[in-house]
Amino acid sequence: MADPRIDKLARLMTRYSVKLKPGNTVIIRGDAIAAPLIQACYREALECGAHPMTDISIDGLSEIFFDVAKPKQLTWVNPYSKHRMRSVDATIGIWGSRNTRALSGSDPKKMALAAKANQPLTKIFMERSARGDLHWVGTQWPCHASAQDAEMSLEAYENFVFGAGFLDEKDPVQIWKEISKSQQALTRRLNRARSIRIVAEDTDLTYSCKGRKWINCDGQYNIPDGEIFTGPVETSVEGHISFSFPAVHGGQEVVGARLTFEKGRVVKAEASKGEEFLKAMVGMDRGSAYVGEAAIATNYNITRFTRNTLFDEKIGGTVHIALGSAYPETGSSNPSGLHWDMVCDLRQGGEIYVDGELLQKNGRFLDKQYPRARRTRKKGRG
Repeated sequence: MADPRIDKLARLMTRYSVKLKPGNTVIIRGDAIAAPLIQACYREALECGAHPMTDISIDGLSEIFFDVAKPKQLTWVNPYSKHRMRSVDATIGIWGSRNTRALSGSDPKKMALAAKANQPLTKIFMERSARGDLHWVGTQWPCHASAQDAEMSLEAYENFVFGAGFLDEKDPVQIWKEISKSQQALTRRLNRARSIRIVAEDTDLTYSCKGRKWINCDGQYNIPDGEIFTGPVETSVEGHISFSFPAVHGGQEVVGARLTFEKGRVVKAEASKGEEFLKAMVGMDRGSAYVGEAAIATNYNITRFTRNTLFDEKIGGTVHIALGSAYPETGSSNPSGLHWDMVCDLRQGGEIYVDGELLQKNGRFLDKQYPRARRTRKKGRG
């Protein structure tokens, strides 16, 4: 029997997240393993009167590319991809694969070279998104590989994935509208802020957000969602930060990452595992050593680490920063071929200060009007 939560998710993404209208063009991207959700999104897009296009990949192609491709092939940018990015109205990304570690043996320098070459595509995407010309959303398909990374059975992982997006509820759209309102109070407070300080174990990081805009992430970019982010003043980041969980990017895992900043730039990058890859990414291009995004997570219904950034960066009581490209709607202008989110857990003694005033301690906001855990229905297929 088909899981009704799949149709709910497709409806949520097409109608609430990217708001498809008659005549809109939409690209639905995903691995073939996610076929049930791709099909459901395709059907919903057609029922909205939109024109859906699919971009379906299969396992193994990326490994072949980074193993065989020569420099000219690594730096080639598909002109058709550039055309689509300039003209499409919406994109829906569905992540999932049979092997999440498939690129763990690939050459970091080749990966950095290809990512740098595709920076023009990232720039078009960011600029159109900031103007409201392009709507986008991404989600995770619950597959065996990701369940193994999370150390769960597939059924438990399905319940986790769908539960985090409130797809067990009768009307997920209404739930996300309510979450949007609860997060807006915090967004308004942060939009009056000048500086942020993050304190935790082996972490003392400050940055200026004066003149920058904080964005309320309420299910219109990711499912699940639950964060408020900005683009710090590029040269303002100072201090050091240690990341509590392994940082995964491009199928490679970095453990024990620690970054030191001076005048906004990473001056020291360390890790107990994957340090070579970390340094290659930091040195990818001019913008990759700067912070393009700083965020406070607000989804207290996500409580555990799963080795999947989509969920881990939303864990209530954590913060994350992203090295590299910034979202222009925040007021930041840091260009890069990199955008790598890394998470710092504040639930055991961590603190957030806004303009010197304590906002959060031990992962909980001091003001009760700000986000907290929601009661949900029992997770399952019904």
